Amino acid sequence: GINAEYGEKLQGVHVVGVRSATQLTAEVLNKAKDLLLIGCFCIGTNQVDLSAAAHRGIPVFNSPFSNSRSVAELIIALVVSLSRKIGDLNNKMHAGTWAKTAKNCHEVRGKTIGIVGYGHVGSQVSVLSESLGMKVLFYDIVPKMPLGGAKSCPSLDVLLANSDFVSLHVPETAQTKEMIGTAQIAAMRKGSYLLNYSRGTVVDLEALASALKNQHLLGAAIDVYPTEPKIKTAPFECVLAGCPNTILTPHIGGSTEEAQGLIGSEVGEKIHRFLVDACTEGAVNFPNLQLERQPGTWRICNAHVNQPGVLRELNRLIGEFNIVGQSLRTKEDIGYVIMDLVTPEASQLKEQIFALDTSYRTRLMAPQKK
Repeated sequence: GINAEYGEKLQGVHVVGVRSATQLTAEVLNKAKDLLLIGCFCIGTNQVDLSAAAHRGIPVFNSPFSNSRSVAELIIALVVSLSRKIGDLNNKMHAGTWAKTAKNCHEVRGKTIGIVGYGHVGSQVSVLSESLGMKVLFYDIVPKMPLGGAKSCPSLDVLLANSDFVSLHVPETAQTKEMIGTAQIAAMRKGSYLLNYSRGTVVDLEALASALKNQHLLGAAIDVYPTEPKIKTAPFECVLAGCPNTILTPHIGGSTEEAQGLIGSEVGEKIHRFLVDACTEGAVNFPNLQLERQPGTWRICNAHVNQPGVLRELNRLIGEFNIVGQSLRTKEDIGYVIMDLVTPEASQLKEQIFALDTSYRTRLMAPQKK
């Protein structure tokens, strides 16, 4: 199977970079004995079993905002395109039909866009929408500061009932799974539009198709799907195919050359910092920790079970050495400590620390040159 294939290829590999299509399951990670870190060259990290990685002492890094502008710009283009039925009219022109019409075609100025998820992308959509003269509502489970004239909604239902366009920008979680279903679509304004450029599990596509066909909704733009082809040439089937004024794109929300360059630089820098200094700032599944490195010292890094007494056992082992620096952070049930010390017995000490029952992974880094 594909998991066995990935597992075999990762043997002896210390660093792996993936995009959204590559699945790094617990089964794969079990075989990647030498893997130190995972770099996700995208926003999402749901393709990686984050818990399994953390419990093997493997931090996972991503790029949470480098493609935000690319997605936000595309949302604005789609809002205008849906409002003017550009997708359907373009198809008719290619088919040789001149279908000039103004019916159900509108300016977006003065209309209301409701943004679900006011993070890196959602907040940029907010700013760009206002520049077109749109009113902006948003809903987020975490209190967020409104930008410009945007207004926060107390609930999702309030946003749905008061928006001409609803744009989704939420992560894939148990809470967001099919958060837009039959009831939520029915709560949307008749003649409104739905855009999902977040995650494929967020919208019930069957319910959306029904609403488009009966014209409760006048259009939709969808970029992500519950299941997606793994290769570019694979066939694609979707219940939304053929629905009126429905724009379907192949998960390209953040696919611009500018975004890809920024993502490569950001994730690459995080990988470099971890390899050189064991810095985990920006890791999504791991305690975020950095400690300034002193020349001439050995650095020992230990990922372990977060439970009382672990630090006491570590200090018992290193107590007879000259400790130059030490820092500890925890996240849920994972602890991560960095220690800089002066000792010719660093290799032996590393093995003693790794032998502790609470250790997931211990890493030894030689002194840096002055």
